[in-house]
Amino acid sequence: MKTVIMAGGKGTRISELFPDIPKPLIPISGKPVLQLEIESLRDQGFKEFILTVGYKAKKIIDYFGDGKRFGVSIEYFIEDTPLGNAGALFKIKDKIKDDFLLLNGDAMFDVDFNRFVDYHKKHGGLVTLFTHPNSHPYDSGLIISNENNEVEQWLTKEDMRPIYYKNRVNAGLHVISPQLLEVNIESSKIDLDRQLLKPLSGTGNMFCYDSPEYVKDMGTPERFKAVCEDYLAGRVLSKNLRNKQKAIFLDRDGTINKYVGFLKDINDFELLPDVSKAIRKINNSGYLAIVVTNQPVIARGEVTVEQLNEIHNKMETLLGNDGAYLDAIYYCPHHPDKGFEGEVKELKIGCECRKPKPGMLLKAAKDFNIDLKNSWIIGDSKNDIQAGKNAGCKTALISKENSFGEDLKRDSFYEIVKEIIDEIDRR
Repeated sequence: MKTVIMAGGKGTRISELFPDIPKPLIPISGKPVLQLEIESLRDQGFKEFILTVGYKAKKIIDYFGDGKRFGVSIEYFIEDTPLGNAGALFKIKDKIKDDFLLLNGDAMFDVDFNRFVDYHKKHGGLVTLFTHPNSHPYDSGLIISNENNEVEQWLTKEDMRPIYYKNRVNAGLHVISPQLLEVNIESSKIDLDRQLLKPLSGTGNMFCYDSPEYVKDMGTPERFKAVCEDYLAGRVLSKNLRNKQKAIFLDRDGTINKYVGFLKDINDFELLPDVSKAIRKINNSGYLAIVVTNQPVIARGEVTVEQLNEIHNKMETLLGNDGAYLDAIYYCPHHPDKGFEGEVKELKIGCECRKPKPGMLLKAAKDFNIDLKNSWIIGDSKNDIQAGKNAGCKTALISKENSFGEDLKRDSFYEIVKEIIDEIDRR
């Protein structure tokens, strides 16, 4: 599979730090960021590259040459006049006969690309987007999909957005079929997002690939500094899903939000104090933040799946407004007891996902290659602690009085997270 890397940008915002070199040659721990990208891809078997270059193209070409000294093959397309961030694709489409990777040459990433490509092939779309949550969804474009991960809406920054939304943004990594380049676009400059990808929304031809792996733009001095710190701390490599991950699993009701019994009304959802602060600490630690919650209100017929998703969208929106995010949400819709008016009979079953059984944790472990013995669950009930034990996790209870054989107990969610993370830092 060929990899096309868009490496022609000027990098205006970061030019104050590096005024004389193009953005793809900005060094991270002594190596240009584009070299780190190419080496990561090479080590996973991707060795054919086409670089589209423009600003200070000669410096990039002089550095990488034909790619042989890096163990790859590199061709170039030079934009003598700006073509937009997708115009070059139409100039090189005769070189692309099969599905290809399309990446940005000025982002820091370390991703299991074979896993990404396998997902694309399995779903059979024209495009698969690499998507993830971030700490500022309120000023990012949003990707909205259905339960099959088909993209239904692509909301750019200027588009109206719903009050509550899932924190999911396009990370700038794509697997694309060359069929996409058969469209006829008259403009001299072509915008990838607005003219090629966004029109695929709702057609069933574009999918989301959700992953917590490390992908960050380094276009500002502040983001560049953060990327350098992450790279030196080992957080870039460690988030690659080829490596075992650590997670902190979180109960929802009574842990993240105020406990109100069977929560049915979205207006009753309210974040508890310091929850955003605690989850930000998890986000910055290298642990995944994953919600695992029993939601029998679905089986009882009191809340639909759509209504539950909207409640979870509110949770993600409120957290995002505070700079925090969840890597995934798992819920159990079942309930074993029958006899409720309006109940959904097919969901009135004994299952393997309802806590205290460990099914949700085991599913997350499979999805994200999680090392359960080095992971934690935090909750406020006996079922949370038992589910963690059944999965082989360490357990933490939010309580002043009760005890269920947990490994750690405090009366504050934030104090538990702080103790877990600070202990790791001390080690």
